[in-house]
Amino acid sequence: MNMKPLKSGLSENAVMITRVADRHWHALDDDLVVGRGYAEHRPDGRLFVGIDAWHDATFDLLAEAMLAELPAPLYTVLDEADVELTACWRRAGFTIRHREWEYVVPTDPRVTGLEEVLPPSGVTIVPAGQTDEGLLRAVDRAIRDEVEATVGWRSMPAEVLPRPEGVTIVDPSKYAVAAVPDRYLGLIRVVPVTRQPHIGLVAVRAGEQRRGIARALLAHALGTLHHSGAAAASAVVHESNQAASALFEGIGARPVSSSLELVR
Repeated sequence: MNMKPLKSGLSENAVMITRVADRHWHALDDDLVVGRGYAEHRPDGRLFVGIDAWHDATFDLLAEAMLAELPAPLYTVLDEADVELTACWRRAGFTIRHREWEYVVPTDPRVTGLEEVLPPSGVTIVPAGQTDEGLLRAVDRAIRDEVEATVGWRSMPAEVLPRPEGVTIVDPSKYAVAAVPDRYLGLIRVVPVTRQPHIGLVAVRAGEQRRGIARALLAHALGTLHHSGAAAASAVVHESNQAASALFEGIGARPVSSSLELVR
């Protein structure tokens, strides 16, 4: 346990910055915890940090102590609407790397316009829970390789960050796919979150795009959610992914918030 006294102006006592565990810090003011900081590796190996503090001065002290011990580069994610928190991270030397938009997606086919949408000729939609795990993992790996060869997985939302070989899919039951007899062409993952189901991924093989497969996958997934009683789902889209933004906005989805990824 490392302890470092730093002046904050919060009281007559110096605030004590304490590393309480591996990559975990507390800020103590007269034995009261007035701030916490942590660092953790994401699946792609990048190191993300977070700080929760009562006062900006405490944030700055925690950031100073953490940055002195952690290797660069460091990343953090926050709600863009939190202007004060963004300013704190900017003071610590972080810059905006990219932005992601969160959409609310209606499920009613009369609203989305997907009521009559069918997959292309020869393509069928295999519902979640009925997919062949081997074919599912094969199309997931193929799509990941295609993305890595172009924009790279680091431009993708957190839900689809790269994982070690062989564990790219944690729960096959969450995926529906577009299939031809010998292989899968695309997939969609829906996470049944209690508050609002989340569309974590819609992806189609590069050579099969612009055939309406993504719209057919969305029509199936959203229709299933509608029949189960869910009025809407959420989805996250990287600001540079104009095709995905156009796809969701074209079915009546609306952006409700945005998050920033910052890097130092």
